[in-house]
Amino acid sequence: MKNFDFKKIVEWLGFVLKCPICGHKYNLDKTKVIDSEQNEAIGEAWILIHSDCSKCKSSVMFNVEIRGPEVFSVGMVTDLTGTDSNKFQKLEPIKADEIIGIHQALKEFKGDFITSFTKK
Repeated sequence: MKNFDFKKIVEWLGFVLKCPICGHKYNLDKTKVIDSEQNEAIGEAWILIHSDCSKCKSSVMFNVEIRGPEVFSVGMVTDLTGTDSNKFQKLEPIKADEIIGIHQALKEFKGDFITSFTKK
């Protein structure tokens, strides 16, 4: 069916979207595709994009979904840089046991960071 050109989508976003903080148009050099997927059989695709504003230095991540002729976009201001986004994308998801371990550690935490972070 339809093969999506993600580079053209990013270029289109560069013309259409402005920084939600300062209103400056995004620079394509500061815009990177983090992840994408497409299903040619049903004509759908999604793309996750990270962009840094060249004027105010804020960062935004956009999720763009294409469903046939419809395009949906959601943007979120983030403190992640482009490098951070790439680094965290490659990590495994947090497991339930890790969350339970953090919860236990916080329950036992007495407010002394030096003791907590010093090897025993």
